[in-house]
Amino acid sequence: MATHRLEQPTIAPEGDRSFWLRDLGAGPATQPFVGEAECDVAIVGGGYTGLWTALRLKEQAPELRVTILEADFCGGGASGRNGGQVHSWFAEIDLLTRLVGPDEALMLCHATAEAIEELAGLQASGTIDMELRLDGWLWTASSRAQEGAWEPAAAICRARGEACLREIGREEILARTGSGASYMGVLEARAGTVQPAKLALGLRALALARGVVIHEKSPVAEITSGQPCTLRMGRGVLRAGKVVIASNAWAAALPALRRHLYVVDSQVIATEPVGDTLDRIGWTGGESICDAQAHVLYYQRTTGGRVIFGRGSGNVAYGNRFGAAFNRRPGAGEDNLREMHRVYPELRGARIAADWSGPIDCSAEHLPVFGHLPGEPDILFGVGFNGTGIAQTPVAGRILASLALGRDDRWSRCGLVGLDRRTVLPPEPIRTLGARVVRRAIRIRNDHEIGNRTAGPLVRWLSSLTPGR
Repeated sequence: MATHRLEQPTIAPEGDRSFWLRDLGAGPATQPFVGEAECDVAIVGGGYTGLWTALRLKEQAPELRVTILEADFCGGGASGRNGGQVHSWFAEIDLLTRLVGPDEALMLCHATAEAIEELAGLQASGTIDMELRLDGWLWTASSRAQEGAWEPAAAICRARGEACLREIGREEILARTGSGASYMGVLEARAGTVQPAKLALGLRALALARGVVIHEKSPVAEITSGQPCTLRMGRGVLRAGKVVIASNAWAAALPALRRHLYVVDSQVIATEPVGDTLDRIGWTGGESICDAQAHVLYYQRTTGGRVIFGRGSGNVAYGNRFGAAFNRRPGAGEDNLREMHRVYPELRGARIAADWSGPIDCSAEHLPVFGHLPGEPDILFGVGFNGTGIAQTPVAGRILASLALGRDDRWSRCGLVGLDRRTVLPPEPIRTLGARVVRRAIRIRNDHEIGNRTAGPLVRWLSSLTPGR
């Protein structure tokens, strides 16, 4: 038997939470875990991954006793503070092909497209009001250096007869987004935006209705392997036949996972309602939009006429451990504001109503990884979503459910399962020191390239050392 101690999250105070959560007045709907209990499968983490895994387990084995243990409340982590962008894995089909091969890559892309239709069905049926708008996802360029960033993925799609990434030009981008900053790109038509916290809370309600037991405000301190496994919390003990670790970036400090993952944060701002201005410039739909910078911009117009504008920061957490600054870092939204004013100069007078941060668990392959901890067949994990999860976590739930149930199927045999084919990252302190140098080089290079200038050779070389693309 071995004991695995889990990183304890720093819970954000109300004022540091995302606009999405604060706008809903979101909070816990279930009681903390107290005492002793048993279940068949315990899931650590009540975000998208944990909730979808619980739902998939109940779909396949309704009699299964499934318990979710959430340190905060469902959606309080990454699931309730992301940019609300919904798109399939077709944009990453080149990365998937490299990792799992062409046929399985195509299968996974289709699975995420099917997940988008599942979300649409949940909304159409009235099961979950997530403000889903499938008005398209735009991947664009606003400088020469960004041109064609999508071509490796788009070329594979064309070769496989998949008409999912359609080239678009300046006029269509302007008509859809109201901005002339970007002038070329691709469009995934059956994609768009959600209110991510509404989705998380809706999945919580659905899981409860399906018989899943959820305990919020119940951080797991440690997991001891065995038959059964033992999960210890401050006020109780839960014993489970299988454990699924679905706590996103908060799982990345576990030694077995730390070798393959790094954690960065992303900054997001929300404007006051500016619907009249957006209507005037022609941005009326629910498209999700991103550019092709290394520290990517991503943004949407909400149903209430606000602009949500996010940017990857590249700030790396030493040893994959992080605290309050990854909930909110005062002043960190200034880069977002500068870029928003570049993309939308019409918003220079708009007040910023909220700003927040969020941790992102990343792998060098920019794709999630699933499996069991080394030597621990009953302790499973699903991590490394790299900030792309709304259409991907329904698929993750299928993979983790098959692993937990001991099934031999396309999900348990999926090439995303297993750490053996994943890149091992440098140890600390080399990792963080190197990452900080690379981050600085990327920022210098971005600032040059956005003005169609070329950074020096040293900056270009250093910025090329980032894992993945």
